Amino acid sequence: MVEQDWLSERFAEHQGRLQAVAYRMLGSPSEAEDAVQEAWLRAGRADTGQVENPAGWLTTVVARVCLNMLEARRTRPEESAGTLPPEPAAPHAGLHPTSQAGPEDEALLADSVGVALMVVLDTLTPAERLAFVLHDVFAVSFDEIGAIIDRSPAAARQLASRARRRVRGAAGASDAARSAKREIVAAFLAASRSGDFAALLELLDPDAVAGEVRGAHAVAAFFAGRAQAARLALVDGVPAAVWSHRGRPKAVFTFAVSDGKITRIAVDAAPDQLHDLDIVFLGADDKERR
Repeated sequence: MVEQDWLSERFAEHQGRLQAVAYRMLGSPSEAEDAVQEAWLRAGRADTGQVENPAGWLTTVVARVCLNMLEARRTRPEESAGTLPPEPAAPHAGLHPTSQAGPEDEALLADSVGVALMVVLDTLTPAERLAFVLHDVFAVSFDEIGAIIDRSPAAARQLASRARRRVRGAAGASDAARSAKREIVAAFLAASRSGDFAALLELLDPDAVAGEVRGAHAVAAFFAGRAQAARLALVDGVPAAVWSHRGRPKAVFTFAVSDGKITRIAVDAAPDQLHDLDIVFLGADDKERR
């Protein structure tokens, strides 16, 4: 009973941090709550007699739960075609209902780790995401991270470095996300999905080409009602559209634009070429206007 009371007190003491870690790992408040609850159940079954650093130990337990959830998420069947995944909600004020906002709350609310970062994190592998989040956001050592993912500290450092490059690249591409071309591509996707033939014509150059299809009327007819599962993205920093299956890009649509009109649409579906592309899906603030 004494050991259980000690664990309850330590868990309550660090619950805000654990919730913040889980939210940053999973991108969903409800899944974060589930992860923290599961961590509590696991902690209750563990022998805590040798625990010297409760905060670090509990963080490790939550991180392992989140890692399992991320890996399971990658194996789930794809969501229904044409539906964008829900954007992660912003953390609410009740994260620390009985105390002042701590560093974790500030990290969650910071613009640099907002919705846009969540979208980038979703493109990382579970191990990359864990290494980046735990080290760069919560200052967990690579020794500890390596133990969680069963890899060496050097390997954990490499995973975090790889993830960091993706995050920095996304931040650097923010200007491109707001560019006129982004607006044109977003409008094209919206018109294609809704089958708005007139809107498609307005966006296309009279001599537009899409593969073997030539002329604005033919291209508009071809795309009207399509692009249901294509998502607005930055491909190597340039606005484009990407169709994915089970989290893996299968086709990239690139657009040539001149004088505000789309002149050419090209499709690249070669797996070896797609593998080398830097793809960042755009989130709620940057997705197509409906």
